[in-house]
Amino acid sequence: MERHGSESYFVIGEGLVGQSLGGRGGTLAAAVEAAAPPFRFSRMGPSGITPQLGAATRRKIAQSMTAGGGAASAVPAGFTYLGQFVDHDLTFDKTKVTLGQSVSPADLLQARSPSLDLDSLYGAGPSDPGSARFYEADGIHLNTGRTLAFEETPAMDGFDLPRGAGSTVARKRKAIIPDPRNDENLAVAQTHLAMIRFHNRIVDTLPTSVPPAQRFATARDKVIRHYQWMLRTDYLPRICAPGVVNDVFTNGRKAFEVGVLATDVPTMPIEFSVAAFRLGHSMIRREYSWNVVFDDGTATLDALFTFAAGSGNLGGERRLQSIWIADFRRLYDFSEADRADLTVPEAKFNRARRIDTSLVNALARLPGLPAGEDNLALRNLTRATMVRLASGQQMAKFLRNRGVTVSNLTSAQIRDGRNGADLNALTQPQRTALVKNTPLWFYVLREAEFNAGRLKGVGARIVAETFHRAIEGSRVSIVRDPTWRPSLGPNKETFRMVDLLLFAFNGKKALLNPLGT
Repeated sequence: MERHGSESYFVIGEGLVGQSLGGRGGTLAAAVEAAAPPFRFSRMGPSGITPQLGAATRRKIAQSMTAGGGAASAVPAGFTYLGQFVDHDLTFDKTKVTLGQSVSPADLLQARSPSLDLDSLYGAGPSDPGSARFYEADGIHLNTGRTLAFEETPAMDGFDLPRGAGSTVARKRKAIIPDPRNDENLAVAQTHLAMIRFHNRIVDTLPTSVPPAQRFATARDKVIRHYQWMLRTDYLPRICAPGVVNDVFTNGRKAFEVGVLATDVPTMPIEFSVAAFRLGHSMIRREYSWNVVFDDGTATLDALFTFAAGSGNLGGERRLQSIWIADFRRLYDFSEADRADLTVPEAKFNRARRIDTSLVNALARLPGLPAGEDNLALRNLTRATMVRLASGQQMAKFLRNRGVTVSNLTSAQIRDGRNGADLNALTQPQRTALVKNTPLWFYVLREAEFNAGRLKGVGARIVAETFHRAIEGSRVSIVRDPTWRPSLGPNKETFRMVDLLLFAFNGKKALLNPLGT
């Protein structure tokens, strides 16, 4: 099982400051790995104060956070897993699939730096020997896979990730995509597949005037720009206070990599990676109404991992069974695009859980991990301690010193929250310690409880500024080209995730939901 593996935090100016529980394998040959700079993290704010919360306090906080409860939100559940896809794009290590064994330091830095340019989809492009396997023979289209028939449901082309390489069953199951993490749960895998189809449809709709030698690059450029626009205008305002997002993208950053050259290689702030962008953990549901076969909440969270190859075994098969193809109408609200024919009754629709300090109790015991290391909230809190992450209060002060208007949560707000984790199981000294020195992840989730389930204050600023810098520093960037506008949505200002899916699947109900109602 790989989905909760280790991360090395090579913080600029500090070196390697910690390593998480568990472990993923290395990415390069040993000799190259030894010379390669690890993924480049940085600190947006100060180091955490000493001493940090003790292990017993962290454990009780984690137990309180994963006791269940919490509330639903208005956000379609597909955005939970779009966020995970985006996280993998931001932290994609291109050295896994390209650059060979003879690489320059500049190439390594770029290959291990955050950007939002879909390297997790494209690798290094079809001309790179390590990435060519992701593409069809024409070197322009991305490969898709064929599902496996199950009883009355036939096999279907184009609804699974490409698979089949290698001689063992395990290798044949493995998705042939640049980032194997995108096959660690079925919702992310189907999101990746939708992005493949989006690219391929753009290729197919390019004007004939585009020369053959330029068709891939032209399509990729168009995909990336529309993807960035969707993140900026649709995804971010759903998870962050829209006013903060607009301020950052209109007036620029105040706290993170201020004044750097736009084309400099970005870094990844650990405050974002270890705390603020782990907001998605609170959005996870325990079960989903996945399609007409797995209806009424019968697709459990565990099943979404079982029927992916990275963390499960595809139910014992070598390819995805057709009965597990996603019904995207249940994950995204197509009424936003005035497509009443693509909407489902509310009882069949999946909405994400509210962003807050309460996680579903299924995350209290992650399968395949040792007892004591299997609580997701505890892992997040422990990871933050290992990298000496600043507290929420420290980050609020830091941001104010940078000219950002942000208020501290009060002691009562941190202690009591608003329909979030109940901290009554903590002793009085433990609650006092938490209120005084609040872990950043817990703090930003508490902020969201007082903002109708959107990040606010500290959390919103960290996320918005990190996204802004990652888009600015990408090879293709709507931040560096502010005059660009989308051409694939209903107008020149609008391109949402539903618009991306409509274009990728030709606007057809039979493709967005091939299993029927």
